[in-house]
Amino acid sequence: MLKLNCIKNILKVSSILLILLQLSCSQYKKRENIIVASAGKIESLDPAQANTLRTLQILSALGDTLYKINKEGNLSPSLAKDLPKVSKNGLLIDIPLKENISFHDGSIFNAEAMAFSLNRFRKIGTLNYLLNDKIEDIEVKGKFLLRIKLKKPSSSLASLLTSVNLTPVSPDSYSNYKDSFNNKKFVGTGPYFLESFNSSQQIIKPFKNYWGEKPLNKGINFINYSNSSTLFGAIKTKEVDVLISNSIDDLQRLTLNNMAKKDQLKSGEGDPIEIGYITFKSNKLPLENKVVRKALSYTIDRELISQQVSFGTREPLRSIVPPQLHKKEFKPWPKYNPNTARSLLKTEGYCGTEILSIPLTFRSNVPADKLLALTWRDQIKRDLSDCLEITLNGIESTTVYKQLSEGAFEAVILDWTGAYPDPEAYLTPLLSCNELNNNSCLKGEAVFSGSFWGDKKLQELLEKSEELDGENRLNNLIKVEKLAAQGGAYLPIWLVNPKAWSLKDISQPEFSKDGLIILKNLERD
Repeated sequence: MLKLNCIKNILKVSSILLILLQLSCSQYKKRENIIVASAGKIESLDPAQANTLRTLQILSALGDTLYKINKEGNLSPSLAKDLPKVSKNGLLIDIPLKENISFHDGSIFNAEAMAFSLNRFRKIGTLNYLLNDKIEDIEVKGKFLLRIKLKKPSSSLASLLTSVNLTPVSPDSYSNYKDSFNNKKFVGTGPYFLESFNSSQQIIKPFKNYWGEKPLNKGINFINYSNSSTLFGAIKTKEVDVLISNSIDDLQRLTLNNMAKKDQLKSGEGDPIEIGYITFKSNKLPLENKVVRKALSYTIDRELISQQVSFGTREPLRSIVPPQLHKKEFKPWPKYNPNTARSLLKTEGYCGTEILSIPLTFRSNVPADKLLALTWRDQIKRDLSDCLEITLNGIESTTVYKQLSEGAFEAVILDWTGAYPDPEAYLTPLLSCNELNNNSCLKGEAVFSGSFWGDKKLQELLEKSEELDGENRLNNLIKVEKLAAQGGAYLPIWLVNPKAWSLKDISQPEFSKDGLIILKNLERD
């Protein structure tokens, strides 16, 4: 009987071990794909509509662009066979294309397909002004030769052609979407194809017929969580393999950095591409007054805000272009100086019995916005309460974006990431104006940015920069930013580096020059 019980116990233990082994194998199989997590849902995979980093991140793995910016910061052919060939008058750009490249649906990538994609973007793209302001026409000169006819010479066009928004899509698969967005599908030429899509999870698998370097992994599950705490918990409990830093609370970001320092995680960081700033509506008093806006530019202690809001992880910024894009140190906005601010406000009749009140709107679903707003308000109470007060109003970000161009906000906290790594990708979306009345912008990107501010000389310099190259062009764009600083319609606050953390058995995340993780380089040990 004792022997029988012993045998039974051995069988029970063996059964449990077998079950655990099967579960382990099952879990391993489930984690064959690398799970990458970020915040927020992805509602559309159409490159003509994409305007969030999380969407651009997955599109960068599903598609290719004509050119990329390499590690040295130079233009490098991708789908293009060679660098653009520009005519003597600067109005014609010929782009030879690589051959033997296919879309995920099996159709051939050629000049017709590239022209279809660019024209489709020009027609329905959310950022179509990027092309329409420059391009007169797109011609197919040969099966693998594309010609772009410009309205006027444009030195920025080559950099623009690195934008993920301009990744080509298959004309066969998008024949019914020439004039509308194809939100739930994507058919491109990239290293991965889209296996499944919903707004909370996207699964991509290596494309066997990919023309370039193959992915080092067997696929990516791209998961979108609703908030920072869920993201933070998922990487700590190893539910996900890689965590992208967008929308992670700064305290949690600091904790993850410390875990990486202790060798509990791996981490990777890209060049800073996201700027945080405050927009002032400049077409209505009191912020129509340039002296008042100038005074406000002296009222913000960026170093204090960086420490109190982000524990130093967000770098104080005194420009509206990431510094590395100017290739030199450049800080046209003034440092914090409450005494100068007070003197300027006094010249306009404020201080003492007359207090200037500024309503500041922050995006209620962006944690750093609220902390920034509270810190600035308390700093003003401490140093300038005799002249200025800040009142706060939290509104969900989607509503903020919808109402910006309606002039709904006196002052609002925003952020911006350029569509491609070039100063113009920051200056034009904030400053460009097509119709001016003195310094009030009536039509143009300055309206959509919520500032309604423009400057004739600035517009001339922006246009002139398109005729210049190299150092001359960068110096001209620096003049543009100096005028923007003098105008005071924007108040830059901080600069954010894209960052990602991975589990110990996953390779260190690598970033491209446009601030996106190179997903195909992620590898499980």
